[in-house]
Amino acid sequence: MLRLATGAVVSLTFLAGMPYAQLNDVTQTPNAANAGIKKSFTDQIGAGRGDVMTPGSSLFIIARDPARSIVRGRQIFQRKFTVAQGLGPRTGDGVGDIEADASHGAGLGDSCATCHARPFGSAGFGSDVFTRPNSRDAPHLFGLGLQEMLADEITKDLRAIEQDAIDQAVLSGNSVTLNLTSKGIDYGSITGLPNGTSDTSGVEGVDSDLRVRPFFAQGGTISMREFLVGAFNAEMGLEAPDPDLLAAAGGADVTTPSGMELTGTIDAIEGPPASSVLDDPDLDGVVNELPTSIIDHMEFYLLNYFRPGTARETFGTNFGKKLFKGIGCADCHIPDLTIDVDRRVADTSTEWDPNNANQITNNLFTTATVLFSEFDDGSGFPTIKTPLGGSFVVENIFTDFKRHDLGQNFHELNFDGTRQTEFITEPLWGVASTPPYGHDGRSATLREVILRHGGEAQQARDNFDNLSGFGERLIIDFLNTLVIFAPPDTASNLDPAQRGDPDFPFNGTLGSIDLSVLFGDPSDKE
Repeated sequence: MLRLATGAVVSLTFLAGMPYAQLNDVTQTPNAANAGIKKSFTDQIGAGRGDVMTPGSSLFIIARDPARSIVRGRQIFQRKFTVAQGLGPRTGDGVGDIEADASHGAGLGDSCATCHARPFGSAGFGSDVFTRPNSRDAPHLFGLGLQEMLADEITKDLRAIEQDAIDQAVLSGNSVTLNLTSKGIDYGSITGLPNGTSDTSGVEGVDSDLRVRPFFAQGGTISMREFLVGAFNAEMGLEAPDPDLLAAAGGADVTTPSGMELTGTIDAIEGPPASSVLDDPDLDGVVNELPTSIIDHMEFYLLNYFRPGTARETFGTNFGKKLFKGIGCADCHIPDLTIDVDRRVADTSTEWDPNNANQITNNLFTTATVLFSEFDDGSGFPTIKTPLGGSFVVENIFTDFKRHDLGQNFHELNFDGTRQTEFITEPLWGVASTPPYGHDGRSATLREVILRHGGEAQQARDNFDNLSGFGERLIIDFLNTLVIFAPPDTASNLDPAQRGDPDFPFNGTLGSIDLSVLFGDPSDKE
């Protein structure tokens, strides 16, 4: 619990979530240990999307009790769905034109944690799937909301430069070429033409529409909402008739409850699998399998999810970071990027701190801070919590949000026989915890994946290979400080650990898990 300057006590329950990967709910599988999600799926749906004046609705909870929404999203992420709730079949029941739709090769899981569950109790990494002939590895989801915000802001910057070039060209009657730069990243150049159009032949690392798509290895998806609705369908056979994606795919501009602007007037937005609450595309007899409130809570959870952490830093690891930059790796893997307007309501910083850590499970300590202000709307309901919307430096992300050709060792065969040759720079935060490496998981160690680089990264790769063994080791040691972690096993300022307690986090407080919520009956657990 944290106390704000206003005196309000805040339960930052985004640190919450039972310390497991996949969970049933206790209404489906009652047990003496009372283990599992405490709410039924019907209870998690609540009063639907509603509005800020409808108690129990997703818009009410996100606005007035955001911590509860994050916890609910976490439990939906962990939930083991049932056939009665719409689970399965996968696309075409695994039969169909895989060249046209690679999701025919996706696995069928019953939980988001089927693919994203390592380390223990996290929205981490996991299995690989047959969505490409050589498979794709499921990445971790730490810091996903920060990636979405950065990519969206870069897109807006690049498009503003394009419009400026066009405006200058129309005014002057001559072509005008401007550099495309955002957050210190060079995306080439663009030329405005007197006829009100632009020449995009000088654009680098992004599509000609200047939209940065941060999700999937090839840079294919714009938003978390598209990502999660698509994954529910492709990997679990759960169809969401999401009105936001439906409207944006139809050409409308929509702002989601998490503040993401889906610019359907400009961008090709991926529509939902179901077009209405009565639509049943997979013919399993279940409609409205994922009501809108469920998607709202999931999106808000991922927006506010943990950033990766930093393990023990030493003189050697700090020197390794300098070497990493010196040999050219940081030309693409840019360490820090700044968000101009942060849409989150809370942040966590997780660092090596053996003095405050439990020391049994790990030596990390998480410091949580709130990022919202409160407004009393006079309704008699809890105050409305509004994100502060300030700038935020995203440290240790190590990416440039550009696509690069890393040479034939990374080229990927598609089902139609073509090859994917460019991939968006993988953020390196968490890289120490997530072997094997590469979009296909074909590199077992950090050294192997570095030496696999070629193409645009050939010089940096050769510089690494030409280092002494000691120099290489320093860089590897530095990369091994970039970790993800098991949230329920990690002590925090919300629930400091008892040093050496072997029962942490199973000592009654569930470690960093604070299951209390801001408002409502304290027995009403998620």
